[in-house]
Parts: sequence; structure tokens; C-alpha cells
Amino acid sequence: MRLILSLIALCMILSCKESKSNVETDKKPSTDISDISTKEFREFKVLDSKYINTTELWEVFNSELEDFTEATYNSLKPFVLEQDIPTLHKNVQEGKLTYELLTKFYLYRIRAFDRENELSLNSVIALNPNVIAEAKAKDEQLKNMDITEQFNFTVYGMPILLKDNINSSGMPTTAGAVALQNNTTEDAFIVSQLKRDGALILGKANLSEWAYFFCGDCPSGYSAIGGQTLNPYGRKIIDTGGSSSGSGVAVAANFCVAAVGSETSGSILSPSSQNSIVGLKPTIGLLSRSGIVPISSTLDTPGPMTKNVIDNAILLAAMYGFDEADDKSLNLKWPKAYYVDGDFSKDDLKGKRFGAFKRLMEDSLYVNALSVLKAQGAEIIEIEEEEVELPDFIRLLNLDMKADLPTYLSTSANANVGVSSVQNVIEFNKKDSINTMPYGQKLFEGIVADSATDSEFESIKATLKTNGKLYFDVSKKAHDLDGFLSINNYHAGFAAVAEYPALTVPMGYTIDGVPKGLTFISTPLSEKNLLNWAYVYEVASKKRVAPKNYN
Repeated sequence: MRLILSLIALCMILSCKESKSNVETDKKPSTDISDISTKEFREFKVLDSKYINTTELWEVFNSELEDFTEATYNSLKPFVLEQDIPTLHKNVQEGKLTYELLTKFYLYRIRAFDRENELSLNSVIALNPNVIAEAKAKDEQLKNMDITEQFNFTVYGMPILLKDNINSSGMPTTAGAVALQNNTTEDAFIVSQLKRDGALILGKANLSEWAYFFCGDCPSGYSAIGGQTLNPYGRKIIDTGGSSSGSGVAVAANFCVAAVGSETSGSILSPSSQNSIVGLKPTIGLLSRSGIVPISSTLDTPGPMTKNVIDNAILLAAMYGFDEADDKSLNLKWPKAYYVDGDFSKDDLKGKRFGAFKRLMEDSLYVNALSVLKAQGAEIIEIEEEEVELPDFIRLLNLDMKADLPTYLSTSANANVGVSSVQNVIEFNKKDSINTMPYGQKLFEGIVADSATDSEFESIKATLKTNGKLYFDVSKKAHDLDGFLSINNYHAGFAAVAEYPALTVPMGYTIDGVPKGLTFISTPLSEKNLLNWAYVYEVASKKRVAPKNYN
């Protein structure tokens, strides 16, 4: 992989230099994000978690779930499986469901399918021990609420999973790493936003450890704490995508209403497309990053991962808000309803002009997706890709994480965690390498080895952002484009450094059953357009099919 080769070359260069100010930059510019994305199938060194005790995990729920029988579960399937949030609310209001039953339904499925059986997916890393009580409270509150139609477009009473690099009280935030297994914290800003709107935090989702910027040559979906996440469309066969692997798998397998992931470059788009769900990487700054274990304060963002576009818009709106503690947070002062006004129209694609990359035309699913868009009135302009490189992309991540992880550990982590830097984590892992780092920690070692002057670092960031914008903006201006159409996370690196939002939506399955996503990319703060376009495509194409063994 070119990214790994670039990193090795960088480390060799650094080893020959004594002066930090004379560090040479990577000689091989690369947009390869394979280390934090999908990989070809490989043999897994580790499958099940060595740190999760399933008996202890379920002990707190056993008495509460005694009366939730298989018959009850089967009776609720039509009202829950694959249903969107407005429909779930409607079913509650019609007496077919309660928020307590909805929560127990998902707990039942997680216990039945997620760990230590022939269908296990290892997608959930922790559960909120208070979630059933909290669901009962939502049912009681609902009795005294004045319900309007707009209520159905809220996360009230909806059980949501969080990627386990997002702080949430009542459960540790581990980033999948043994070093953080006791990292109990307060809520991240976006979690406070979700709770304010009535969401139920169901638990934490597994992830590629340290958001897939750790081992370098390990399968996506692996973490020491959570074990190996597996894809429900091809368990042990199809890659989960990374790094929000557990979030993607759990949503696909109907273990929650929706999940929150995070992305630096492809970490929402990749697992969303690999698991046939909808994933949005928002404009950086639209959603707060406070209380989230970082890779890069330049590129990081959380984002919604859902089974459908409507739910994606609802979850985005619930998390949206200005956070003065995040220096990239955008104080837009837009109403939260801006993203969910119920005004998704089949006419939203008419006359819209999209750039379609010529080199992707060999993909039959992509070509079929373009035909669907044309039938809805979109204009498709075939374009050649700009010959633009992203020099020092890996160095940006190195240099950011070297500074940003210590900041998180000192301001947002538990004071008793016992590590304060990347180097500390490296040394911690060496004490029990078989269990803490079976695939090594090559990328962490690269972080420690890298350094730059302040001016060099600013130059790296400026060049990457300029080049990323050029990659899209030259064609956008030349052809008067509204957006771009990609596949999966193929253009995630360019969208990341340009700070452009991107949304992927299911576009079908290969002959081998591998899910793929049609990815819309557009300019900053165009999320409403992305959601509208994706909704029209989703309704017209109807490509998502639930994984067959988990119904």
C-alpha cells in the first residue's frame, strides 16, 4: 500500500536527521487511505474480545428482560425492523409499541446476534446500564406531552449507539484501546445535544482501534477491547470498512435506530457503504468535536449513520449546535429544523448538474445509479479527474494527533487513565503486546517519529486544503456543477482536506453480495441539498436490502 510505503520512507528519513527543523517531507504524495478504510479479506489474528465479559455485560438487564420473550420479540418485528424514525413514533402513538419495548427489542437482538455465536458480529462494545429505566421515563413523559407532527421528526425515545471514541457518561470511552478501558467521562457536546432532544443512549459501538490510525496493517473493525467486527452481509468474508465499523454494522443489523460515527478521511463513508446504510460526513465545524478522542483537529468530524436518509437528517439536526469549546465550531444560528422540515421533494433533482467521474464508468452499479438520477431529472456530466495530489497527507494526521491526543487526555479524559501522550500509549502496549497490539502499532510509532516547525505544519495544511478544493472546484466552475457523484469513500481524502461534506447512500450489491454506496459530494454547508438529493435517489432506487441472516 502506497500510504504504508510513504510512512516507512518518512520514518527512514527521520532516522537520518538530527535536527527537527530539517525533516524532509514525504517524497511520495498519496491519496491512499487504505489504512483507515476497506481492505481485502485477510485471516484474523483475533476474533473475539478478551476484555468483554458477556455475563457481566448482561447481568444488569437479565431481570428486566425476563418478560421479553421470543414471542414478544417476533410480534414487534413488523413495527421495528427497517422502520424509520417517523414510523417508529407513529407506532408508539398508535399503541403498537412503547419506547421501553423498542429499547428491549434492540437489547434482545444484540444479545441474540452480537457475540459468541455462529452469527456474532462483535459490533457493540458497551451498553448503557440505565437505558431501560430511561426508556420507561420517556413513555411516562410522553403521556403529558402535546404531540405535533414535527415531534415525529425528533430523536425522542430513540435508542442510539455511539462510536466508542465519543464520551458518554455511564460507560467508558475506550477508542477500542486497553489503555483507555477505564476512561469514564462526562458527555461529549453532541451527546448532550442528543439527550436534550430526548434520545436514549443505548450503548457504544466497536471501532477500528484509535479510529484506524494505530496499527497500519490490521483489518478494519478490529480493536483490542471490542474484538473483530464482522460484516452482516458476509461474515468473515466482506470487509466492514473503517473506522466507524461497529456503528455501520450495528445499524445494518438493526441493533439500534441509528448510530453516530466519526470521520477523518473515509471513516463514516467507508463502513456506511460497506454495510449498505446511509452515512453523512458533515462540513467540518457543523457538529462539535469536543469530548471525542481525536486524530486530527483539522479534519475530524462526527456524523450520523442510519438505515435511511430521513433518519440521517433527524440525527444530524439533533446533534447540531454551536460549541464555543471547539475552535472550528460554526455559529450559524440556523434553526435545528433546517435539516428536517419534512419537505423532501421528488423534484429536488430536476435540473441539478452532477459531475460523474469517467474512470468509474466501468462499475455497473454506478452506471445504473446515474440512470436513476437522470430519470429523476438530474443532468450528468462526465468529467476527467483533476491531476492534483495531496502531499504530506499522512504527516498532517501525524502532526495533528501528536498534539491533539494529549489535549483530549488532559481536558476530556478521566484523570486516572494513566497515559498522557502517544508515546505513553506505545509504552503501555509494549507491556502486554499480544493482547494490546497483536497487529503492532506502526502508525503510532510514525506519529512519534514525525515532527515539523510551526511554519512547515501550516504550509502542509494550506497546501492540502488548496489542492483538495482545486480537485473539485476546477470542474465545478467549468461545468457549472451542483455536486459530484462518487462510490463509497473513493474521494474521501479530497473531500476531507477540502472540508467538503459527503453523503453515501446504498446503490446495490456486487455479484458477490458486497454492498456499495453512491456518494454525493458538494460544497461546505450543503448538507440540506445532499440529504434532499440522496432522499430522491433512495426512494427512486430502493436499493437497501437488510442482511438476510439477521431478520
